[in-house]
Amino acid sequence: MTRLLQIAALSLLLATSTLIPSLSNATTFTYTALLASDTGGTGSGTAQVDWDDALNTMRVQASFSGLSGTTTIAHIHAPTAAPGTGTAGVATQVPSFTLFPAGVQAGTFDQTLDMTLATSYNPAYITANGNTVAGAEAALKAALDLNEAYFNIHTSLFPGGEIRGFLALVPEPGTAALFALGLAGIGVVRRRR
Repeated sequence: MTRLLQIAALSLLLATSTLIPSLSNATTFTYTALLASDTGGTGSGTAQVDWDDALNTMRVQASFSGLSGTTTIAHIHAPTAAPGTGTAGVATQVPSFTLFPAGVQAGTFDQTLDMTLATSYNPAYITANGNTVAGAEAALKAALDLNEAYFNIHTSLFPGGEIRGFLALVPEPGTAALFALGLAGIGVVRRRR
């Protein structure tokens, strides 16, 4: 029984360590968000950010529809003071992502940014993070990891933002499997007692 408990604890430890990006060997991290309105708008959507720390790129994809107004700008804000709540300044390109569709109520977006270039960030974000692109890159990655970054679409009727969603890390499939194995092992040990 002790051996089974040790195996379960080891599985749980391995799963937990891969949930924390800094302990993982992965080079690509995926963050997703459901976009909704907290201002009375009618729009909804999804966003996905794929961060490749080997290539220093960030792919941003979004799909949205049903907006009350027409799109004006969109970007990622970071960091908020607490995970999953609050507001923050713009971290990425200003006034908007370069290729984001303007003047529409529904659409899609897909752009990959080189995170080693100053043009991928709001200049004020670079200044606030050590006045270097490397500092801005580290700060944005940390905000994503801590659930303190959100994707925001602004519209003509809601200039402060009609829909937004906090970007949350999606664990890799192997992590989920290890975590489930650890929980199952603990369940077996408890049942035998």
